[in-house]
Amino acid sequence: MRETSTENMTTAIATKLESITDIELIKLDNANLDATNHNWHQLSQAVDNDTPIYLVFPQTREALSDVVKQAAENHWRILICGNATKIAWGKITNNIQLVVSMQKCDRLIEHAVGDLTVTAEAGMKLVDLQAQLRSHNQFLPIDTNYDDATLGGIVATADTGSWRQRYGGVRDLLLGLSFVRADGEVAKAGGRVVKNVAGYDLMKLFTGSYGTLSIMTQLTFRTYPLITNSQTLIIYGAAAAIGQATQSIRNSGLTPTAMDLLSSTVMSKLNLGQSLGLMLRWQTIPESIIQQLAQVKAIVQQLDLSSSIYQDEAETKLWQDCTNMIHTLHSSTAITCKIGIAPAAAANLLAQMEKDSILARIHASTGIGQLQLDKDQQTVQALRAHCQQNQGFLTILNAPPKVKAEIDVWGYAGNGIKTMQSLKNQFDPQNILNPGRFIV
Repeated sequence: MRETSTENMTTAIATKLESITDIELIKLDNANLDATNHNWHQLSQAVDNDTPIYLVFPQTREALSDVVKQAAENHWRILICGNATKIAWGKITNNIQLVVSMQKCDRLIEHAVGDLTVTAEAGMKLVDLQAQLRSHNQFLPIDTNYDDATLGGIVATADTGSWRQRYGGVRDLLLGLSFVRADGEVAKAGGRVVKNVAGYDLMKLFTGSYGTLSIMTQLTFRTYPLITNSQTLIIYGAAAAIGQATQSIRNSGLTPTAMDLLSSTVMSKLNLGQSLGLMLRWQTIPESIIQQLAQVKAIVQQLDLSSSIYQDEAETKLWQDCTNMIHTLHSSTAITCKIGIAPAAAANLLAQMEKDSILARIHASTGIGQLQLDKDQQTVQALRAHCQQNQGFLTILNAPPKVKAEIDVWGYAGNGIKTMQSLKNQFDPQNILNPGRFIV
């Protein structure tokens, strides 16, 4: 009976969607998945039912609107993604009929060089946008951990890297956006001009909402002049001294563009020593770099710490290796998590991880970071409890389905749940957009 029902649904979806122009429609099976995108193997970790029936690639905003209108009319549930780099993040969803990928909506709309703003479609890869900006000596200060990540996916997951220290997070860089609502209608918020703050609250809501409130189609960001001078200083030593050094630098007038704490396991695997590390990067004029390095070295000497300087190709490789170390899954049972903790407690948390050989990297000024472990669920629960006791959180990003079924991925039980549910009901009353993936 179920097989017949699935066949009927397959026929109905094909009939309604094949009439829409400017879309590519693929019936999902393993062969098609493998041929379409090397990230699609994670799809089985994102849903707990049989493979969704169709994979849809809209090529225009209008085509996407038509697809969503059909989904709303027929109550089809949609899993939204870009290049599927983070498709397994969040809760496991169920009863999905369509996977809608924005990867073919990848055009540069406008680059206002003089205004330092750029507008692009949500399916554009960050690396491609950076290449376009680089030709005008500009860049977007987002350093995501995935080469194939799209702009829409980065905003939907609030996936900001180490440049947060100098430039802020995704919310600070996003000026405006266009999106398709759950009923298929097109809307927008914000604007292109930096001074325009209309719709700012709406953009804050969509950033980090995991595609549960709308499908973003175009995004406008502020850009910055490209910086060519760069040096990185690695500080390492006893956990207490690293904590003191971090606090001293945070309270000083120093202006590193990146400032990350590294667990001893990361340091060891990068051949940087056996203790905790603090990685600082300066990207500014040479005179300023020299002056700031001298100030930090004075702190290092006072606290009996050690340090090493990296620049040019060695520096680039260091940052790449550090990123790959944490975000490349090292086993089929690996668990990756996003964490937040009071910055003053971050070094102590890393020190407690030493016995568990956890790969971790925490932004020293905000306490936000990511970690990877291959331990039992008790370790995850213990880390979550520690973070929550220190004004923070722990959410599971990627994990085997069994782990996600047994541990609450988000671990949030605060008083914002009702507000989140109200927003979801307002923006997506039929619950067709990434159902169940986020907190509510």
